[in-house]
Amino acid sequence: MTSICFYFQVHQPMRLNKFSVFSENVPYFNEARNKEIFERVARKCYLPTNKIMLGLIDELGKDFKISYSMTGVFAEQCEKYSPETVESFKNLADTGNVEFLSETYYHSLAALFSEREFRDQVEKHQELINDYFGQKPKVFRNTEAMYSNHISELVESMGYKGIITEGHDYYLKWRSPNYLYKPPGNSKLKILLRNYKLSDDIGFRFSARWWEEYPLTAEKYASWLSKCEGNLINIFIDYETFGEHQWQDTGIFEFLRKMPHDVLKYDYLEFVTPSEVVDKYEPVGEFDVPHILSWADVQRDTSAWLENDMQRAAFEEMAKLEGKIDDKELLHTWRLLQTSDHFYYMCTKWFADGDVHKYFNPYDSPYDAFINYMNILQDVKKKVTSGNNEG
Repeated sequence: MTSICFYFQVHQPMRLNKFSVFSENVPYFNEARNKEIFERVARKCYLPTNKIMLGLIDELGKDFKISYSMTGVFAEQCEKYSPETVESFKNLADTGNVEFLSETYYHSLAALFSEREFRDQVEKHQELINDYFGQKPKVFRNTEAMYSNHISELVESMGYKGIITEGHDYYLKWRSPNYLYKPPGNSKLKILLRNYKLSDDIGFRFSARWWEEYPLTAEKYASWLSKCEGNLINIFIDYETFGEHQWQDTGIFEFLRKMPHDVLKYDYLEFVTPSEVVDKYEPVGEFDVPHILSWADVQRDTSAWLENDMQRAAFEEMAKLEGKIDDKELLHTWRLLQTSDHFYYMCTKWFADGDVHKYFNPYDSPYDAFINYMNILQDVKKKVTSGNNEG
């Protein structure tokens, strides 16, 4: 049998208000903008896609399984702006066919500056998944699939059995991503590697008319899966692919409804969850990653968030506040400022990655994003030093 593991990242950041050094009593977060975007994406993506997923489970029973990683930032906005979206995810969880993974609550870069902060956010996310869905995750997925040998040690020390990251050619060399791997040494952690080509065929190229494989049909995609080498194919994509990145009129929903049926026409293909993968397969080799790997952009590293001087300066100033905030509300605000999207908006990359960085971006330029972020961060720092914890 060849196992197909479909995993979806579910996340929306809390976007910031325009904030200057002269701002007084201005909320840090743009409530109206966040509400408008979340309600729109819920209408176009989350609710119709969850309905399709639930229908597929009803039709296919235990033969169809999927998994999600839902950020705490997303969940908080769900509660405020779209409670029906929360319920639709809970309905999926109730089927027993859906697994929810663990990650940092704030979709943050905490693993890059503090083990303590990283652990705190992961534990907070564990509580969320247990409260919402009654699950205790066995598999971890770091923000934007960021991974290194050191991160694997941290994750294993927290009791996880598996971790998800990018199947990058540089580290795989001649090997296939379609197997389980392990970190170097005596680690028992199992690594699930994203098949980026087959994932991006849906996530990025589905509606691309310049693509030689356009149009991508469910039957064609199932045939590709059936011909893959290896015993495990990990298809990991953003959930907003359905209805938001790829609009309804592209045929993406019809593709989604039909694809699992076409996959299961091959009696040697099966759908599995990440924890089933970890229980079923043994690693075929080591995946040695001494430097940070991610699934972002062409470089697949941290350059999407920390390449230029603005990004690094903002990140370093943010990190300096660790351990200095006692007030619960202000601590929550500081952690919301860690969300990776804020640094992503400051990215100055162009060419292949340019359009990706513009998506969902509320700023006219990376420089506007930097100035606005730093104005808010300086205001937070003033509250920390003055003891004024009203945010």
